[in-house]
Amino acid sequence: MNTVATLNRASRRACLSALTALMGVTLLPTALAQTPAAPAAPVAADAFVQEMSNDILNTVKADKAIQSGDLSRVLSLVDGKVLPLVNVQRMTASAVGRHWRTATPEQQKRLQEEFKLLLVRTYSGALAQVKDQTIAVKPLRSQPTDTEVIVRTEIRGRGDPIPLDYRLERAGNTWKVYDFNVLGIWLVDQYRSSFAQEISASGIDGLIAKLAERNKAGGKA
Repeated sequence: MNTVATLNRASRRACLSALTALMGVTLLPTALAQTPAAPAAPVAADAFVQEMSNDILNTVKADKAIQSGDLSRVLSLVDGKVLPLVNVQRMTASAVGRHWRTATPEQQKRLQEEFKLLLVRTYSGALAQVKDQTIAVKPLRSQPTDTEVIVRTEIRGRGDPIPLDYRLERAGNTWKVYDFNVLGIWLVDQYRSSFAQEISASGIDGLIAKLAERNKAGGKA
């Protein structure tokens, strides 16, 4: 089962914009680290998303290498700045579904590695498409004590706005992303369906082999 072909062109562009937005999140902890003394107050989830989005869009627009599609630079940037702010294990386990519990520790490790690379390679091309987009964060519907929230946003630029929603979990005084929704489809749910078919056909090792094959092909369908 082709795990990438299920995303149409609009979905890929929007998902990639999601990853570009995720990169900016590291600027916030960096700024806090440079401020001495008092413990930082918890960051509101909507403010977190808005600030990281603005920061990363400005960064990408100013980076000629990213805009030209330099994959090695994109991968380095994502590995160093994005992934530490994403709960990759939770995303992988959710995408694999009930089969995650029966996978061996080695299989879980391989699945996580290949799924992470699939996400990065599949969506890295959209970084070069960032031109004049902005992110508008919608009013947050949650309580201060909530440890998991959904932040709804829109990517605005040329053409119609693209809905993009984040599922976040509280991690100390900040947040981590564990899923996002593009054009009404939660990414983890979409992968879960195709992963389940691959596992039914060829088992966990078969899914690992299929993901590795896609990654070697550069994440292309």
